[in-house]
Amino acid sequence: MVVLSVLYFFVVTFCLGFTATAFVKNSDNFLERNLMRIGFGLALLPFLGLVLNLAKLPAHWLILLVLSLIYPVYYLFKNFKSFHPAFKLTKTNLNILLMLLIFLGSFYIYGTGAFKYPYLEDDDSWSHAVGVKYASIEKTAFTSNGKLFHYMDPYPPTYDLLLGILHQTNDSVYWTLKFFNALIISLGFVFFYFFAAEFMGSPRKALFATFVLASVPAFLSHFIWALALSVPLYFVTFYAVEKIKHDKKWWIVAALVMVTTLTSSPTHSAYFGIFFVLYFLAKMALERKFLLYPLLAGFSGVLLSFLVWWLPMILRYGVTGVLRGVGLASYGGVLNVGGTSNRTYTLGDFIWTKTTNMINNPIGIGIVVSLLVLIGVIALLIRYKRLLQPEHHWLAISLIWFLMALYAVNAANMPIKLSPFRAWMILAIPVSLLAAEGGAFLAGFLGTKGALRAGLFLLLLAGVFFTSTYQKYTVNTAVWPPGAFWTSFDEVNGYVWMKDNLPPNTAVFTFVNNGPVIGMDMYTCHWCDDVRSFQEGGFNASADETYGWLKQRSYSYLTIDGQTAKKFGAEAANTKVNELLSSNRFTVVHNNQGFLLLGLV
Repeated sequence: MVVLSVLYFFVVTFCLGFTATAFVKNSDNFLERNLMRIGFGLALLPFLGLVLNLAKLPAHWLILLVLSLIYPVYYLFKNFKSFHPAFKLTKTNLNILLMLLIFLGSFYIYGTGAFKYPYLEDDDSWSHAVGVKYASIEKTAFTSNGKLFHYMDPYPPTYDLLLGILHQTNDSVYWTLKFFNALIISLGFVFFYFFAAEFMGSPRKALFATFVLASVPAFLSHFIWALALSVPLYFVTFYAVEKIKHDKKWWIVAALVMVTTLTSSPTHSAYFGIFFVLYFLAKMALERKFLLYPLLAGFSGVLLSFLVWWLPMILRYGVTGVLRGVGLASYGGVLNVGGTSNRTYTLGDFIWTKTTNMINNPIGIGIVVSLLVLIGVIALLIRYKRLLQPEHHWLAISLIWFLMALYAVNAANMPIKLSPFRAWMILAIPVSLLAAEGGAFLAGFLGTKGALRAGLFLLLLAGVFFTSTYQKYTVNTAVWPPGAFWTSFDEVNGYVWMKDNLPPNTAVFTFVNNGPVIGMDMYTCHWCDDVRSFQEGGFNASADETYGWLKQRSYSYLTIDGQTAKKFGAEAANTKVNELLSSNRFTVVHNNQGFLLLGLV
C-alpha cells in the first residue's frame, strides 16, 4: 500500500500541476517543466481539498485523483501522435541531474533519521497524527469542535489535510507522517534550485546555492510540523512569480499556488507575506515601474486564501477566536509573537555548527558558509552600481531578505518579533543565495583558468561539507526524544509493542491521551462526543459498565498507562486495573512498568 501511496502522490501532484500550467509558457527544458509541475500540484492538492469541503464535498482521494486526471488524459488523447518526450545531456540538464543527487542525498538523510526510532518525535507530531487521522476519515479540514485539535480549525489546516488525503491510500498514519514529511522537505530543494536559477539567471550559482541550503543546519530538520510544507512552497510560488517576466499569465498560477502557502502555518505564512512584500517593493523600485502582474498575483492569492479559509474561520470564531486558535492571542499581539525556544544569539551561534542541536529548528550556518556570505555582501557593496542592471536585481532583493531575516532571528528582546527561533530556516534562504555570489566572486579572481576554478569549487564544497553538511547529517540521523508528555520509556515501549503486534487501525481506548494511540497506528474516535464524554467520566464506571460501553462501540483493547496514573493517581489506577481483571471481562495482553494493554474477553 505504501508503494501505491507514493505513486498516488506523484501522479496527482504532477497532473494537477500539468493542468494548472497548461495555459502559460512553460520552460523549454523537459526536466524543469515536469519537475516543477510536481511543485505546483503539491500546492494545489490541499487547496482543491479545501474547495471541495466548502462545496460540502469530501476531500476523498479518488475524487481528487479523477479531477487531477481530467485534463491530462484529454491532452494525451488529443496529442498522442505528436507526443515525443526528448532528453539530451546538456550542461543545463547536467546541473539538474546534480541537483537531483542533492535531493536524493537529503531525502536519504531525512528519511533515515525519521525512521531511526520506532515512535513519532516531540509533541507536535502526535497532535498532527490526530489531525491527519481526522482528515483521512472525515475527509474535511472543518471540525465540529476546534478545541479538540491543535492544528486544525481554526489553525490553518493544509498540512494535515494534505497528509490526511495521502493517508487515505494506506493504513499507517505513522508511516504517512514520517515518509511524506521527509519527501516534501527534500522536494523543496528541487523547487529551490529552479527558483534560484530563474531568480539569479545562473544555473551554476543556483546549483551551489542549493547545495548550501541543503547543508545549512538551520534549514528544516525532518521535524514533523506544518513548516515542512510552508517553506518548500515559498520556492514554488516565487518561481511562478519570476516566470511572469516571460508570460504575464503566470500571475494566475502564482496566485493559485500561493493559497496553500498562506493556509499552512500562522508564522511562516506571515513570513512568506513579508518576503513577498519586500520582493515586490524592491523589484518595483529597481525597475522603476509599477508591477501590475506580481501585484495581481499577491492580491489574488491573499483573497483566495481569505475566501477558502480565513473568512469562514472569522465568521465562525470571530477575530479573537481565530487569533487564539492559531496561538497568537497568548502573546503580546500579532506583532509580538515569542516562542518556547527564543533566546539571544551570539556570533558563535551562527558560525559554529554542532553535532547536537535543537530538533524542531536547529541553529547555525557554518564558518565557511558565513565567510562566503560576508564575501558576497562585500562584493555587492563594492560593485553596488551593478544593482541597477536588471540581471543583478536579485542581489539587492537577496540582501534585503537577508537583513530582514537576520533581524527576525535576533528579535527575541525586540518589541516586534515573530517566533525568532523559527526564523532560522528563513535566514538560510538568502544566506544560500548570497553564499553562491560570494563563491562566484572568489572564482572571478581566477579568470578563465578552468583547473583553478574547479579546484576552488571542490575546496568550497569540502569546506561547506565539513563545517555544515556533516553537522546537519548528524543531527538529522540521531535518535530524537518522543515528547515531553510521556511518563517513562516503559510507557513509550508499550505503545511501540502495540504498534508492532496489533493490526493497523485496531480500536484501542485510553482514558487520557489519544495522540499515542492514533500516532502508533491504532484507532480511537478522538472527535466523537461519546468517546470524549467517557474519557472524562468513565474512569469511575464499574468494570461491567466499562466493558459494555467499549463492546458496544467495537473497541477491542483498553490501555492503562503512565499518563493515566499521573492524571488519576497511581493508587486509583491500580484499583481500576484490579477491578477490571477481577471482573473476568478483561485479560492482560501486554504490560510493563509504564503500560498495560487489556483485551476485552
